[in-house]
Amino acid sequence: MALLSLLLICIIIFASGMGYLEITFQDTVRIIFGNVFGGNSRMVGIDDVYQVVVMEVRLPRILTSAIVGGGLAVAGAVFQSILLNPLADPYTLGVSAGAAFGASLALLFNVAFLGVYSTPAFAFLGAVTTLLLVIYLTSTSGGISSNNLILSGIIVSAILSAGLSFLKYLADEQVSVIIFWLMGSFVSKTWSDVILTFIFVCFGFLIIIYFSRDLNLLSLGDRAASSLGIHTKRVTMIMLVTASMIAAVCVSVSGIIGFVGLIVPHMVRRFTGPDNRKLLPVSILVGAILLLGADTVTRALLPSEIPIGVLTALIGGPFFCYILKKRNMIVRGE
Repeated sequence: MALLSLLLICIIIFASGMGYLEITFQDTVRIIFGNVFGGNSRMVGIDDVYQVVVMEVRLPRILTSAIVGGGLAVAGAVFQSILLNPLADPYTLGVSAGAAFGASLALLFNVAFLGVYSTPAFAFLGAVTTLLLVIYLTSTSGGISSNNLILSGIIVSAILSAGLSFLKYLADEQVSVIIFWLMGSFVSKTWSDVILTFIFVCFGFLIIIYFSRDLNLLSLGDRAASSLGIHTKRVTMIMLVTASMIAAVCVSVSGIIGFVGLIVPHMVRRFTGPDNRKLLPVSILVGAILLLGADTVTRALLPSEIPIGVLTALIGGPFFCYILKKRNMIVRGE
């Protein structure tokens, strides 16, 4: 944890100095620490333009991408533990499709009563509404079935995807705006976005960590967990709502960024094992490092910036195929 935290801080500082306007590591450190701890003497001799670029342009985007990466990774780990499915991630329950539909409605009808937060607000509302619909379709007198959750999520996602295609058809000249949002991006993020995502992700993470032992027992199956004194229905619902809330907030701020919640828990599990008390804290750091690194590549290293969702899909798609193939081999006993 200490090494990963140090690595994340170093990447944040390096990324803050990278871009069209190159800023040295020493100057970047002086600017960040000078603004955070109020030491104006540290920034003597540094161009004011550098300070604006680091503190108002790059750092909000960098911190937002790190928080979103950590949030999606934790949500993915929770879904995989609850659903007992290695292919589960924050999008299994249709959260991303709901967010995309809500954001597309806001963009199509030029909703602006909340200012710059209109599109994120509609995306969050769409994600939460989708989650409630999936849970409603799944709930029975016997509780919530993991298989039914996945099936309901797939069905609702298919319906919303059709609705999203219809919205694109209606958008005409505005379709490019919708498509760009759907591909995911951290362009033009502000400190308000940082604060918003940080509050929700931290609040959700604390709830999940509190129930991490119960989450371990849920992995044994409902019957075994119940025999050990776990209220399976209540814990499952709390974990589903909390993880979906984290994913919904992240998606509403950044757009659709897939596969982070799928890849990171599998990577981390090789080192920490399946114990969620270790898996979840490490996942949030590794997720932050992974998505921040990917965003830095698209922003500062490529000839022209591409949406971050495209890069994560290119990386995550083959990994998804690998996990699926490996799972099928285990089922067949190969």
